[in-house]
Amino acid sequence: MSDPSDPKPTAPRPAYYTGPQAADFMQAREPFALFETWFTDARANEINDAEAMGVASADRDGLPNVRMVLLKALDGQEHPERGFVFYTNFESAKGTELMASGKAALLFHWKSLRRQVRVRGLVSTTTQAEADAYFASRARGSRIGAWASQQSRTMAGRYDLEKAAAWFGIKHAVGDIPRPPHWSGFRVTPLEIEFWHDRPFRLHDRVVFRRADTSTAWERSWLFP
Repeated sequence: MSDPSDPKPTAPRPAYYTGPQAADFMQAREPFALFETWFTDARANEINDAEAMGVASADRDGLPNVRMVLLKALDGQEHPERGFVFYTNFESAKGTELMASGKAALLFHWKSLRRQVRVRGLVSTTTQAEADAYFASRARGSRIGAWASQQSRTMAGRYDLEKAAAWFGIKHAVGDIPRPPHWSGFRVTPLEIEFWHDRPFRLHDRVVFRRADTSTAWERSWLFP
């Protein structure tokens, strides 16, 4: 029998990642291309949901909120205000908070690669055409769910949600399902992007790119871990 006073055994730490471009960010001068490289690497090597990112906002009292969503687009170079795009119910807690402040923070954590990327920036809404196109690409059940869920509001029990889903399923049983007017997309245009890469003995690599606004050039700095 083991001694209950003994500390619990810890799992061995995974090997430090040395895949493609493991340290190239030390020379990077522009963050979007670097993010695309890391993101491609994550989609090939991360076990689950490389697109998952935390979205942080704050309520009217300044109390922070954070939740996980999925990145649905990263704008290309031709977009004047390149940013990270996700979709949600604008009447939800995140929706109302982001609309009120116009600012957000994002976090990508790719545990298998021992990397993370932090983003801070300005929030804008996607165009109607962008939102319509993405909504039309979703599974039919997910489109019904967007109508059925009064996101972030109180319900008596799960039956309320299931009843609403059944009602909208009948209402939209035939034909296309339009996008709800309260459901659309946010674009976070970064003013700061930080890349973090795990190193032995907590001597991690951190590099941050900052700019005063979207019209100015990026400045790169190294940070103590």
